Amino acid sequence: MKENITNIIDSQDSIFTALSKMDKEGVKSLLVFSGNIFEALLTIGDIQRAIIRNVDLKLPVCEILDKNKVYANPTDNIQTIKNKVYRLRAECMPIVNDQGELVDIYYWKDLFDVNQTHAREKINLPVIIMAGGKGTRLKPITNIIPKPLIPLGEKTILELILDQFEEIGCSRFFMSVNYKFDILKYYLDNLEKKYNINFFKEEKPLGTIGSVSLLKNILTEPFFVSNCDIIIDQDFRDVYEYHKNNKNLITLVTAVKSYSIPYGVIETGEGGILSSMSEKPNITYMINTGVYLLEPSLIEEIPYNTFFHITDLIEKVRNKGGQIGCFPVSEKSWKDIGDWKEYFKYIAK
Repeated sequence: MKENITNIIDSQDSIFTALSKMDKEGVKSLLVFSGNIFEALLTIGDIQRAIIRNVDLKLPVCEILDKNKVYANPTDNIQTIKNKVYRLRAECMPIVNDQGELVDIYYWKDLFDVNQTHAREKINLPVIIMAGGKGTRLKPITNIIPKPLIPLGEKTILELILDQFEEIGCSRFFMSVNYKFDILKYYLDNLEKKYNINFFKEEKPLGTIGSVSLLKNILTEPFFVSNCDIIIDQDFRDVYEYHKNNKNLITLVTAVKSYSIPYGVIETGEGGILSSMSEKPNITYMINTGVYLLEPSLIEEIPYNTFFHITDLIEKVRNKGGQIGCFPVSEKSWKDIGDWKEYFKYIAK
């Protein structure tokens, strides 16, 4: 059975290795084995919760396995298996016998129509799209059209972002605009699909969050803010649940980014005495993806119609003792389409 599947990992492999494996295979879950013995199903949610707890990504995955996960039994009929998969929103369902052995596995695509989505309560939070920049990294095409209208397949970047939020129930969009606003509005007005978008215009550059001050007294509930040039493979309802459960004022969606140093790295102590040496280590950072969830009270903290960055707001909230959370996604779940290198990488996949 083990030889027939690719989304597997050994229980002693590191959490970081598991995250990289998910990215490589394009999956959100891995089957964990100890030798030929099935241990558990590891999901991206397990890893995200571990990162939020500040668990060292060098630890083996066996340290974070949820042994209470629900699996199917060989005696279950297909409808019972389908019900479990649908209820748990599972990417896959291992079939485990009474001895704990993996005897089969069903994937979502095996049981449901490709377009059938997981059952889950929708949310309808406001979404602000920051679309006022000039897109200088994507010149010369942005000399003609605004960056949000750069095509990705049959749709534009903007439509993909709007559709992703609509899928989870968000239907009220606010778009901060400036550069080539007339072209942007004309395109949206002539789409067959109509989006519920309220435009608000920066008459001068206001930084990465300054224009949100123009929505004072309009937004009264938590709201998403998204750059117009990024695609993130993540159900943002998970971000909202994390934000709400932890009572954050701001939640940043962050990506786990790894850099490999192609040399032996030396650490020394007092007097230049060698204390440790690592051969070609990987260093992991959390990268700001450009998607945020904010409490409405924070609009009061943004100076009205003044140049102001999201980093300024974060520091202001921190200095006042406000809680700021970070929700992690894997490196390849985040696509920054804001420059040509990343754009061509995305369309070539």
